[in-house]
Amino acid sequence: MRIRLAIRYTAISSIVLLIVMSISAYVHIEKVQKIFTEKAMQEVDVLSEMILRDSHHLMLEDNRAQLQLMIEEIGRTPRVKRARILGKEGVVSFSMNKHEIGTALSEKDESCSFCHLEGSKVLEDVPIEKRSRVFSDDSGTQYLSITRGIYNEPTCYTADCHAHSPEEKKIGVLDMVVSQGQMADLAHAHHTDVIISTAIMLIIVSLCHYLLTRRYICDPIQGLLQQTQSLSEGDLSARVENLSTDEVGELGRSFNNMADNLAQAQIELQDWGNTLEQKVEKRTAEITDMQSQLLRSAKLASMGELVAGVAHEINNPLTGILMFASLSSKTPDLPQQVKDNLDLIVSETGRCAKIVRGLLEFARESFPEKKPDSINRIIEHTLDLVSHQTIFQDVDVRYQGGKELPSLEVDADQLQQVFFNMFINAGQAMPNGGTLTIATDFIEKEQAIEIVIEDTGAGISQENLDKIFDPFFSTKAQKGFGLGLSVSYGIIQNHGGRVDVQSREGEGTRFSIYFSIEDNNLLQSSDGEESLS
Repeated sequence: MRIRLAIRYTAISSIVLLIVMSISAYVHIEKVQKIFTEKAMQEVDVLSEMILRDSHHLMLEDNRAQLQLMIEEIGRTPRVKRARILGKEGVVSFSMNKHEIGTALSEKDESCSFCHLEGSKVLEDVPIEKRSRVFSDDSGTQYLSITRGIYNEPTCYTADCHAHSPEEKKIGVLDMVVSQGQMADLAHAHHTDVIISTAIMLIIVSLCHYLLTRRYICDPIQGLLQQTQSLSEGDLSARVENLSTDEVGELGRSFNNMADNLAQAQIELQDWGNTLEQKVEKRTAEITDMQSQLLRSAKLASMGELVAGVAHEINNPLTGILMFASLSSKTPDLPQQVKDNLDLIVSETGRCAKIVRGLLEFARESFPEKKPDSINRIIEHTLDLVSHQTIFQDVDVRYQGGKELPSLEVDADQLQQVFFNMFINAGQAMPNGGTLTIATDFIEKEQAIEIVIEDTGAGISQENLDKIFDPFFSTKAQKGFGLGLSVSYGIIQNHGGRVDVQSREGEGTRFSIYFSIEDNNLLQSSDGEESLS
């Protein structure tokens, strides 16, 4: 496995390196080839310039024989394949090949085409790139062809031997073809050197990749695999040694940390097994409490469905009874006994309608529309609403808002309904007066906001304490339908909170509501304020 990984990594990196080096070598070869060609063009161009300067005096003297001998002498140079001078209308005036003297070339011939790039117009001062070309013969030998214009200088059209008018710009062309065999051999040798050096570099780099991969990647991974195998077989003392400072070393340190955690977990499991009975009892109590809450939630849900159906069925006929009884009671000339009976029907039907509205409110599933808000602000606003109730005339309301409480994502209207119900229940529990204490605080240990609502009223008996959140259960005879706390309990649950109740009959009741900030979006802090009634 270790060798396969090293070979795979080396093969991939070598392929990438081969592509990069091949592109680099190709670009380099093309650049060198271009440089060689440009240099050859410059050399041949300089040679043609020298020939033109030497032939200039012979032309002024009209020494054609000597000029022909000079061209033939140039043609004996091994590299020169063709040397000739063209006159007017493309006629060959001088050439190293005597048999072509006097022949005329067309404008499409490569020796003439550079002067006629734009139709029949003769061009001057054509750059060397336009008047040179590289070609190969049937044997593959490369040649460089350069043509150079012979211009009508003042010494030419004023000489006795020539009949050139001053208006003529170009009176001839020097055409030369030089072999590039030697230059091609040098370029080929250079290309071969580049290819060989590239191949040698690729082999060396690939070998280094392979050795370094085995040294710094494969061997550490192999050691890690061995220790992992030992750990999987139950050897918790397995550790990776000689850790490096790179990512593989970091992986080894993570493995050692995992092994340490497993060893610590085994010790904790042994300790946990020794105290299993106590933990089972504790967990059983927690599960029982959770089951109780689930049972209560299921009961509320089932009761809600039942109540919704019953309320809807009752509401329609009840509305009809109320309407017709009201209309009938207003009929003139009714006997008093009948009118009294109808008024009683209207009164009792209205009470039934009020009960139905409470049932529908309890059964209706309302999802909280949460927005960032302060618990202290909601409580203070609720206190402003209930403080004017007559039941609080003899009640001393004490509010202690915690400072720097985090704001929570809550439905302010629903929480206001919860606090309103609890404040009203507390006030009704103290008909002869008492003290209502409301306090908020942040519990660091639980990372939760605590709201305490405590009264000094009649309290709740222990046998009824577990029933107070059940729908239709009420400790207040003829003063409610037993739905307020059930609705409040559902709202608190929908906000991810929980509520605890402590009460002693004749001493008072304490409700503790907790909202965890871990289940809520923590926003900003808001300061609580203290206020007294």
